[in-house]
Amino acid sequence: MPASGAVTRNTLRRQIADALRDEVLAGRLQPGEEFTVKQIAEQYGVSATPVREALVDLSAQGLLDSDQHRGFRVHQFTIADYRGMVEARMLVVDGIFRRHDPAVQPPGPDVSRGVALVSIRRRGEAAARAARAGDLDILIGYDIRYWRELGRLVSANDYIADFLHRLRVQAWVFSVPYLRADRDVLGRLWSGHVELVDALTLGDAVAAAEVMRAYNRQSLEWADHLETRTA
Repeated sequence: MPASGAVTRNTLRRQIADALRDEVLAGRLQPGEEFTVKQIAEQYGVSATPVREALVDLSAQGLLDSDQHRGFRVHQFTIADYRGMVEARMLVVDGIFRRHDPAVQPPGPDVSRGVALVSIRRRGEAAARAARAGDLDILIGYDIRYWRELGRLVSANDYIADFLHRLRVQAWVFSVPYLRADRDVLGRLWSGHVELVDALTLGDAVAAAEVMRAYNRQSLEWADHLETRTA
């Protein structure tokens, strides 16, 4: 059994990493913003060790950059980075649909899967409502959980699910500053969560793939818009 001190430190490490990730997603930590281990430790009133470990974890996830002399800074993703995230998502999800034809079998004797789909649909409903209302703070939380659960369900491969989750968080980190400054934010937010999970629940891979294609088109069109605006 691990020592209680190790458990406490690992718990702190996760809590600090989650808190800092949420600060970035909320836009309170801006791309390029710098800070040190000492500053974060003082902010949360904890020792430096779990803070340093949490920052290293976030760096490994691509959310922070480490500078040996200046500490850490929030990674600044480019529009090209975002486009790459969308294209990577397209390739992986398309591969999942091709491998599982249909992508998800209709509900049957697998009760646990049916329960999972109900839970995912509820998260999707909350995410879609927030998207239609333009409430980014609510949307981001539900959207990330929705896609994490859905990814684990349809891929049946933790490595693929974790990769898609990382892309999801990175895409939000890129998007948040632009969306918060966009007067037409309602026109930028995808709200097809329920349509996608309903198609997967019915085992309709064609409908699910079409929902994803429309979503990816919307994402790439937004990247085009950003490139035009910043040119």
